Amino acid sequence: MWSLLRTRRWAGFTAVVVLAIVAFGLLSAWQWSRADQRRAERVALQTAVATDPAPLASLDLSAEALTGDDWRAVTTMGTYLPDSQVVVRKRPLDARNGFWLMTALRTDPGPVVWVNRGWLPAGQDALSTPDLPAPPAGEVLVTGYLRSLEITGADANDGLPAGQIAAPALNLLPPLPDAIPDYIQLSASRPEQEGLVTLPIPDIDESRNVSYAIQWLLFAAVAIAGWFFFLRREAQEDAERAASPTGADAGRG
Repeated sequence: MWSLLRTRRWAGFTAVVVLAIVAFGLLSAWQWSRADQRRAERVALQTAVATDPAPLASLDLSAEALTGDDWRAVTTMGTYLPDSQVVVRKRPLDARNGFWLMTALRTDPGPVVWVNRGWLPAGQDALSTPDLPAPPAGEVLVTGYLRSLEITGADANDGLPAGQIAAPALNLLPPLPDAIPDYIQLSASRPEQEGLVTLPIPDIDESRNVSYAIQWLLFAAVAIAGWFFFLRREAQEDAERAASPTGADAGRG
């Protein structure tokens, strides 16, 4: 059987199978790596949201200190600035297109923090800015999670209607000199607000990556089994031809 491997056809076929197995192995390893990464993100998220909210005034609000503080639960009191209110476009929720409503909040300690107050659906025309629910008047108690403001090109807002931005990025939001480099994703407000859907905590699940990793390993196993099956079958067919009278006569000839 193994003598077949010395033929050019089987040598080429074997090389292709080996390359396929290596590729399947690398893809499986990549999916395992992605699963480990998502598992770490899930654990970090679950740990962060399970902690008691920290007063925003007790934190170091510099950009360096806030790095890695995504999803930290915080609470603060302040007054909304209704004139500093925009929507972030193309933010789907439950398979529906919509907007995030961002409103600046002047906190009692002084700094301004952008608050993602929630989601509202888009109308028939995604370029039209919907009617924005007014924020609660007077002093409010805001509870939520710190999120990093994104980094994007300064031209990302080009061509958008007034009141819309392409991403929750500091350079795209209306300029407020004393705004901190994070925003709060609102989870609760007192007094309560109306007309908005509170954004859910993301569901991070690594099981799909684990499933893909196992599938690639199965593909590698199928490639090995298929290679051995066809090699063994051809060897048996050659042996049967050699043992048959026609094969024996052909061999003597």
